Amino acid sequence: MHPCRVLFICTGNSARSILSEATLNYLGKGRFEARSAGSKPTGQVNPYALEELATARIPVEGLSSKSWDRFVGEQAPALDIVITVCDSAASEPCPVLFGDFVRTHWGLPDPAAATGGPEMIQEAFHKAHRLITDRIIALLQLPVETMDREELKRTLDAIGALKADRAEDAA
Repeated sequence: MHPCRVLFICTGNSARSILSEATLNYLGKGRFEARSAGSKPTGQVNPYALEELATARIPVEGLSSKSWDRFVGEQAPALDIVITVCDSAASEPCPVLFGDFVRTHWGLPDPAAATGGPEMIQEAFHKAHRLITDRIIALLQLPVETMDREELKRTLDAIGALKADRAEDAA
């Protein structure tokens, strides 16, 4: 059986989706294969995202900001789950990708939009990564290999509703 193939998408593919991709690949230990993309990629990974991953001892090799174009059409790699991570609460437009996979939304504020000094920006990235990690840990506890699509969708939606309570407690 192949690993569960997950695509994280947002607009810029420089922070949230990158943090999600790297964290799921690291914690998923081959059971999951994560990728990320953006509808309007910035073309570079945010240095604060790379710093946050390095601090968490998560490998950053091979991470890049790329277009979701490579995930559409006949030549696109097969996907099992597509997760949008944009912040619809802040009226940020969420990309929509069509295909034969389970779709869900795990919105969170964009740490790349944080303002202030370096410490404040680092804290925004840390909080975002903590929430991403909490959601990924919940995903890893699921028997995704045996769940039907409706049950998986319902459960993934519930994971997306997890809030940053624990992340704020840890800060």
